[in-house]
Amino acid sequence: MSISNITVFRPSVLTLIGIPGLETVQCWIGIPFCVMYLIAMIGNSLLLIIIRSERSLHEPMYIFVGMLGVTDIALATTIMPKMLGIFWFRVPDIYFDSCLLQMWLIHTFQGIESGILLAMAVDRYVAICYPLRHAAIVTHRLVTQIGAVVTLRAAFLVAPCLILIKFRFQFYHTTIISHCYCEHMAIVKLAAENARVNEFYGLFGAFIVAGFHLTFITLSYAQIFFTVFRLPQKEGHLKAFNTCIAHICVFLQFYLLAFFSFFTHRFGAHVPPYIHILFSSLYLLVPPFFNPLVYGAKTKQIRIHV
Repeated sequence: MSISNITVFRPSVLTLIGIPGLETVQCWIGIPFCVMYLIAMIGNSLLLIIIRSERSLHEPMYIFVGMLGVTDIALATTIMPKMLGIFWFRVPDIYFDSCLLQMWLIHTFQGIESGILLAMAVDRYVAICYPLRHAAIVTHRLVTQIGAVVTLRAAFLVAPCLILIKFRFQFYHTTIISHCYCEHMAIVKLAAENARVNEFYGLFGAFIVAGFHLTFITLSYAQIFFTVFRLPQKEGHLKAFNTCIAHICVFLQFYLLAFFSFFTHRFGAHVPPYIHILFSSLYLLVPPFFNPLVYGAKTKQIRIHV
């Protein structure tokens, strides 16, 4: 592929413009974003304090909720300080290596959150379909191993994206990223060289993480509902549904926003950029904001301690 004369050789600094088309009102958009971030920090921190301090909550289901809370805090903190710097203080520049690091952290935490949601779905499946064997199957040791595997798997799957950008691309059409944060495809689109390998690996990674997890989460809940409907007592139906409803709410809001952002980046040429960027930003901020509210309201044991 020929390189245009108007290119930049390995830029040291990139520029995040925020939300294209809404630059004049970004200072106001930053207010609800900041409020959501603060609520996410307080809510998830409160969940973690309660789960750690109450011995009755030292069970696999609540440990997974705690893991989700830690991931949400890390994910929101990875994007919000820089985003508010762009919105409020007009500080759009970011070092190239810092941008790659932010990209790696964002997609790693997304993969970890998706993996934890899968683990929670499987835990509910075992608890409802094999209640007498749940304690023997889902042990604290297994929960620790799942946490380690989910974290390492996400980190290693995202690492090639960083390496491919860092060492394959030398020339860039521009240093301006039309986004609020450093996202994989937003950076790849800057390159003046053939990016098919990067695009293919991005699709591959998304399929391996989101596609695999979504398939098994759906199968787990399908099996749960099938088992619940076979119960003779209606009270059993309601109890099982009430146990799963919080997980289903979290699962739906996470994956619906994820797939909207993913497909818009690749196939949404007719979607206005500001719509895409707003939803992409909400995709990263809504789960940390939404999860503690859902688990605080729908999980009886946590609600009592709150």
